[in-house]
Amino acid sequence: MIITALKTKVYAHKQELFSFITESVPRELMVERVILVITSKIVSIAENRIIVKQTREGTPEYKDEKKRLIESESERYFGETLFGVYLTLTQGILIPSAGIDESNSQDANYILFPKNAYESAQSLCLGLKKYYGLEQFGIIITDSHTTPLRKGVTGIGLAHFGFKATRDLVGQADLYGRTMKMTHVNVLDALSAAAVYEMGETNDACPLAVIADPKAEFTDTQTIKGARDEIQIAPEADLYGSLFLKNL
Repeated sequence: MIITALKTKVYAHKQELFSFITESVPRELMVERVILVITSKIVSIAENRIIVKQTREGTPEYKDEKKRLIESESERYFGETLFGVYLTLTQGILIPSAGIDESNSQDANYILFPKNAYESAQSLCLGLKKYYGLEQFGIIITDSHTTPLRKGVTGIGLAHFGFKATRDLVGQADLYGRTMKMTHVNVLDALSAAAVYEMGETNDACPLAVIADPKAEFTDTQTIKGARDEIQIAPEADLYGSLFLKNL
């Protein structure tokens, strides 16, 4: 597997995303069986998912304003935790502050998640496949994410399209012939973490990456619902769900 992070010009507010991608990605990288990784921030900016701050940082009014915005963007809001961070369930992901970010914002405003990341991923995937004449091609929209009890951030797949997000190992045998009963490989987040590591987190200016030979199973029969259902688990059915659901 080869990951090529792409340094680009700074993505401008209201810039057309499709042409930004085709102008930024070298043509020789856009071939069969590659996955294009896109940071969610430029997808959000392209969709004008920007909220202008009305209050000054550090004031009680600022905290109230941010809290209201986070609650409005959350599917489930679990409350404030440490460091002024709020724990939420947003677009099926347990993530701080509904994914709202203030870093790398040109005017220091709030940048929200894409409105529907899976619709965005599907649109980009189908459009780029047609533009480049590809049959096996995938898209990942990524964000940074924390893991409980682990220091630091890694990448997570906010949405994907064009390939299967998991690999089912149920029924396969282990080294000693015992049958696997419940194991799935999370292909989406494994690829996302590797790509985001290459793309960087601060002033690297690499909002795009191309993964060649990702060992993923590509598909041309996917739907938005099918792609989402491959990877998401309802909190009530999740191994750790009871730990945060009891606070509701």
